[in-house]
Amino acid sequence: MKLDAKSILVPTAVLFVICVVVSAALAGTNLLTKDKIAEQQALKAEESRRIVLDSADSFEAQDNGEYYAGIKDGQTVGYVFETESKGYGGTVRVMTGISSEGEITGVVVLSHSETPGLGANAEKEDFRNQYKQAAPESGIEIVKYQTPAEGQIEAMTGATITTKAVTQAVNQAVEKFYTVKGGA
Repeated sequence: MKLDAKSILVPTAVLFVICVVVSAALAGTNLLTKDKIAEQQALKAEESRRIVLDSADSFEAQDNGEYYAGIKDGQTVGYVFETESKGYGGTVRVMTGISSEGEITGVVVLSHSETPGLGANAEKEDFRNQYKQAAPESGIEIVKYQTPAEGQIEAMTGATITTKAVTQAVNQAVEKFYTVKGGA
């Protein structure tokens, strides 16, 4: 088989044109949808803040957006922190609400790549509700195969790494809360 320039250049040129057209289409789609995606992400974040600190009427970004203060009738009723930790399948992003009195009012798992049916159970309300308790300055501890006491939560069966990741993220929020309260 003899190779000539035409048999190499024609397919190469066709592939190049296809790549340029597809790249232009992707760039155009991104340009058309980026504002809508950002708007949807902002709405989801606001909705999550309302879930984790439902006593607040509005939220004000503090410290250049590092956390949010929940406001009701002009008073700060609590704080909302976004934190992350390394789970089994990657980064686990968590939003935690803590009242001004130091009670964890809610936890929402914003994103994760955990195993479906195991680590993904961190999204379930019965697991997340375990965190609704006084926020111990030393952080929340994980226990296995026993009823958790104050300052503890029970690990998910088969998903200990995910439980640790969510708890580490919540404990980061608790640490930030005490830093904020110490400075207030």
